[in-house]
Amino acid sequence: MSSGFKTFLLWAVLILGLFLVIKATQNYQASVSDIAFSEFEKALNAKTIQSVTIIGDQIEGERMVDGKKSKFSTRGPTADSAFVEKLKDSGVEVYKFMPPQDDNLWSLFIAWGPMIAIFIFFLFIMRNIQMGGGKAMSFGKSRARLMREEDKGKVTFKDVAGIPEAKEELQEIVEFLKDPKKFQKLGGRIPKGVLLMGAPGTGKTLIAKAIAGEANVPFFSISGSDFVEMFVGVGASRVRDLFLQARKAAPCLLFIDEIDAVGRHRGAGLGGGHDEREQTLNQLLVEMDGFEGKEGIIILAATNRPDVLDPALLRAGRFDRRVVVPKPEVKGREEILKVHANKLKVSPNVDLAVIARGTPGFVGADLENICNEAALLAARSNKDKVEMTDFEKAKDKVMMGAERRSLVLNEMEKKTTAVHEAGHTMVAKLLPGTDPVHKVTIIPRGMALGLTMQLPEEDRHSMTSQSALDMITILLGGRAAEELIFPDITTGAGNDIERATEIARKMVTEWGMSAKIGPVALSKKEEHVFLGKDIGTGREFSEQTAVEIDSEIRRILTENYARAKTLLKTNIDKLKRVSDALLERETLDGPEIDTLIAGGKLAPLESLTGGSLDPIPSPA
Repeated sequence: MSSGFKTFLLWAVLILGLFLVIKATQNYQASVSDIAFSEFEKALNAKTIQSVTIIGDQIEGERMVDGKKSKFSTRGPTADSAFVEKLKDSGVEVYKFMPPQDDNLWSLFIAWGPMIAIFIFFLFIMRNIQMGGGKAMSFGKSRARLMREEDKGKVTFKDVAGIPEAKEELQEIVEFLKDPKKFQKLGGRIPKGVLLMGAPGTGKTLIAKAIAGEANVPFFSISGSDFVEMFVGVGASRVRDLFLQARKAAPCLLFIDEIDAVGRHRGAGLGGGHDEREQTLNQLLVEMDGFEGKEGIIILAATNRPDVLDPALLRAGRFDRRVVVPKPEVKGREEILKVHANKLKVSPNVDLAVIARGTPGFVGADLENICNEAALLAARSNKDKVEMTDFEKAKDKVMMGAERRSLVLNEMEKKTTAVHEAGHTMVAKLLPGTDPVHKVTIIPRGMALGLTMQLPEEDRHSMTSQSALDMITILLGGRAAEELIFPDITTGAGNDIERATEIARKMVTEWGMSAKIGPVALSKKEEHVFLGKDIGTGREFSEQTAVEIDSEIRRILTENYARAKTLLKTNIDKLKRVSDALLERETLDGPEIDTLIAGGKLAPLESLTGGSLDPIPSPA
């Protein structure tokens, strides 16, 4: 019997039941005979009235007709005390008196309200049955979705770029499912579980979809949060049902997305741990490597929080293989951009290598967002193709935030912002070995009034002590420029000082870059009590060491602030040129900045914006 026929049958039974209730009510109403009030008075005098109910001028009741009880209804004058006495004198055994109702609709609602409420309740139950696939109240059933053949072809390994090592590891899984004898002839066995680890947006779920598209086996997909329910034992029951379905379909793939929702460290928190989530995890551990063999079932799981997973889940025999899905390198970013750009109408002048170099630290989701934003910008300008300028604007929007041109700054604020950003730019250009300045703007973006953006020429994976000091100097260059040009400083350097202090603290307490403190790790990584980590531990150094740490941090910040101030004071004329040009143009790119520092002039603009810094007081 098909699901659609069952649904039709349920609705038919419901409508038939409602019809029978209405019919019974109509039959009841048909059994009541309407009589004239004069006839009622005659029956009252003859003492054949058994009971009455009076509602205003409406009189209903029972009387004896030919030795049988009969229901009647009539209308008469509004009942008063004399009429009630007359009823008593006539020997009426039971009588009721109810006040008149002003609204007949209210009476109708009183009569039909319960029936309507029951009907709505049944509708709600039927809707839940439909939404639950005909499994109402079946909480213990797995919510895993079996990937259909038509869905598998949508994503393949061709759509996954920028993570070659992860693809290679997982292609081996697909090859085993296609030809298991190739691996088994040497006595090897395929891993039971593969854990995909990486930052959000790196493509963990995408590569799982690609495996589903490549492997010609059943593919079950479920989220970790689908196991946990408010009812105790439901999660464990769903795990059992999931593996029962998987065993019937073996060999198969089973993908659990965001497994940290159910696989967190057991016994965590202050209250200990026999809760629903832990029961679910225990059942998952047993199913993955218990007494029953799970041959032919390969489990894929994805998480961006491997540090919170239970150790029993990560041991060999459960998740044998852990595949790190890293942030892509420059070449990987270019490949990802090509995958997404193939879906767009792109102009021949677009150089994706430039976009890739200008997006260090971006993951696949960020790069897809850039391509999408570029297409939207091109469509907004009524272009036929997406051009390089659209990609540049989209990149700036994703990296720095949308432009807030509606935020109107007064003349002094614009001058201060221009000098501040020019200070960052000049220090970055004057320090040797720093990343090139790509763009500087005084157009408010996001929460900032202005931004200076540097782009590295190549990806870096470590930092020297000198580059850390240079970063601090560049961050403090904005405040140093303000102090040199204006008689008073502003709050605009608040975030710069916070970031510089954070770098200095890490140099002293984590990276061992302070000669006075030495190569000692003094900063204990933040641990969460509710993950079962180091409850009640304090810092592991003395008060004297804390004083020395504060002294070193202050020394690093003070020395590099003086270094930035000296660089800017020696090149005050270049600082003025850059800040004046910023006021005029609002945004400068790398070549324009190089021209200004070299003493050259920029091409004139058709329309000028902003003001001028003249006269700027001479530095003290």
